[in-house]
Amino acid sequence: MNKKYILSALLVCLAFTTAFSQELQAKVSVVATRVNSTVDKKIFITLQTQLNNFMNTRRWTNDQFQQNEKIECSFILNLESIVEPNVYKATLTVQTARPIYNSTYQSALVNYLDADVTFKYAEFQPVEFNESRVQGTDATAANLPAIFAYYAYMIIGLDYDSFSPKGGDAYYRKAQNIINNAPEGKNLTGWRVFDGLRNRYWLNENLINSRYNIIHDVIYSYYRSGLDKIYENEAEARKNMLQTLTQLQAFNKENANTMILQFLMQGKAQELVGLFKKGTSEEKARAIEILTELDIVNAPLYKQELR
Repeated sequence: MNKKYILSALLVCLAFTTAFSQELQAKVSVVATRVNSTVDKKIFITLQTQLNNFMNTRRWTNDQFQQNEKIECSFILNLESIVEPNVYKATLTVQTARPIYNSTYQSALVNYLDADVTFKYAEFQPVEFNESRVQGTDATAANLPAIFAYYAYMIIGLDYDSFSPKGGDAYYRKAQNIINNAPEGKNLTGWRVFDGLRNRYWLNENLINSRYNIIHDVIYSYYRSGLDKIYENEAEARKNMLQTLTQLQAFNKENANTMILQFLMQGKAQELVGLFKKGTSEEKARAIEILTELDIVNAPLYKQELR
């Protein structure tokens, strides 16, 4: 065969692979320090490898991603205890950041701890997920891949929302499908309305509830009109950010104690302090007024840094 033809074919294949690169650049870590020492820890190394492969090789959308467009995210699965043989209780820390235009800075998009993770796993057990059969043949074994798939769609939805108005709706709907068909069984919590006020159900509900549509505008404007404009026009970015936070304040007054407010404010304190610290005295005063109301935990920080 002609060498030029082979080279051309390889280049075409490479271009095709790159154009249709998978969406997530995920790092999954499994921490098993609290698990009984009688359990062979190699099992969890295998699980970690399988979860990384699951998140990084599965295609979650039909969109084309270049390598540098992948959404960087991390997952820390911290095993807390053994419920019964091969069944584990764990927490899952989910984090992802969004690059800010014309800078090397990355802003936290998700920084969330899910404490409702119970699953069955035996070494080399396949980590599989089928959207048409979320429960699989064993609900407890299917719970872990269902949770990871749920967060994959939520991360993509939030990332898309930050780049275009309500751009993530289709992926919130995919996450909703997982909730509606979620594994059911002993200790499998976090999927249902009655499992608490801060769980996977409520996070998704808050993002698909038409009454809360303003939240999508807030996410979009926070990044596109606020952070993405800092290096172009910092004064305008601060002004836009104040408008965005004012919208969020109004939302909170009409819809007190929603999960989405706490979720969006998580990990934002230092970022907001850094932005408003260079503002006018009027901007600082307004920022303190709003932020101490929206982010009560960090109220002392805002008062100290922005006075």
